[in-house]
Amino acid sequence: MAVPRRFDRRPPERDTTRVNERIRVPEVRLIDDLGAQVGVLKTPDALRFAQERDLDLVEVAPEARPPVCRVLDYSKYKYELVQKQKQARKHQQQITIREIKFRPKIAQHDYDTKKHHVERFLRHRDKVKVTIMFRGREVTHPERGTLILDRLAEELEELGVVEQRPMQEGRNMTMMLGPSKGVLAGRFDASPDGAGPAEDCSEIEGAEGAVSEAAAAPEGVAAEPDDAAESDDAAEPVEPAAEPEGVASDAAVEPAAEPEAPDSER
Repeated sequence: MAVPRRFDRRPPERDTTRVNERIRVPEVRLIDDLGAQVGVLKTPDALRFAQERDLDLVEVAPEARPPVCRVLDYSKYKYELVQKQKQARKHQQQITIREIKFRPKIAQHDYDTKKHHVERFLRHRDKVKVTIMFRGREVTHPERGTLILDRLAEELEELGVVEQRPMQEGRNMTMMLGPSKGVLAGRFDASPDGAGPAEDCSEIEGAEGAVSEAAAAPEGVAAEPDDAAESDDAAEPVEPAAEPEGVASDAAVEPAAEPEAPDSER
């Protein structure tokens, strides 16, 4: 009794190639073991043709009318087929898409950090999707996002090529960067020289060109602000310097005694 399909718990057959008795079509187009075409034969005759040569009848083109079958050693054919698939997978290159998000009012330090990440992804031959996120009324100024994306593409033109120009999608603007031919050819290392780009402090407001006196003072000498020095001098009285030991001060010296008058004057 046949088992109902809904209760059939047997795993599906992985090898779907029809071989020998599994070929149920009435006739096939036969190719012998030397690669020569024999012609269209009845399936039993083609099977007998293969058995006489101690080989298998394998269906190689089931979509054809009639199906094409070859006479060969199926175990050897299957092994060669698996090896070809492995070689094909070796030459395939897996592409990973990374995403980096920017803001239209991004600071210079944050821009440099995210740019370093994009550079690292490109050096590892990954594609990078750069997204500008607009919030509120920022969406009315898409040119700010375009400027950031164009600047990033220009600064990384040696490592990446623009595969998709900046495109507005709702409140986001996206651009796709792919590794350049130089990266794919191996002319660039997987990681940039050094631990990373040096921090650029020029974006700190008021820091450009300003050198504090404490930094300019010689080593070992503490510099004090002018205002603080003046206020300290005005607030604290200057104590007199200590006098050498054994020398009396002017306040401690008593006036000398007057000489006595002569007797005649008395």
